[in-house]
Amino acid sequence: MGLFKNLFGTSGDQPKKEPNNVPWRPLVAVHQLEQIAEDSKHKTQLIFKHSTSCGISRMVLNTFNASYGFSKEQFDLYYLDLHSFREVSNETGYKFKVMHQSPQLLVIRNGIVVAHESHGSINAIDLNAYV
Repeated sequence: MGLFKNLFGTSGDQPKKEPNNVPWRPLVAVHQLEQIAEDSKHKTQLIFKHSTSCGISRMVLNTFNASYGFSKEQFDLYYLDLHSFREVSNETGYKFKVMHQSPQLLVIRNGIVVAHESHGSINAIDLNAYV
C-alpha cells in the first residue's frame, strides 16, 4: 500500500482549496426590487435567478460560485429561488423589462438592466466591466 501512496498520493496530500464565499443576499419580497433599483444608482446590483429543480441551473450556479471573485463592496449580489418566490420572479421581469429565463443573471445599474444572460452564457458576462 505504501508504494501506491508514494506513486499516487492520497487526497490528504492535495492542498485544500479555500471555499469561495459568495456574498449572496436572498431576494424574497417584491418590495426589495425597488430598493435594488435605487441602490443601483450607487453600486451595481446583480440578481441570479435560479431554478432549484433544474440540473442545468444548478451546474451554472456552481460554476458561477466557483469563479466569482468580487468583494461585497463591488456588487450587491441577490439570489432568487424561482420556485419559492414565483411572485418576486414575475415582478423582476416586469420591473426590469426582461423576459423570464432560468437560470438568469441580471446586471442592474442606474435602475435599469444593462446586461443579462441565461444558461451557460451567464458565466461569459465580464462583470469587471460593471464594477
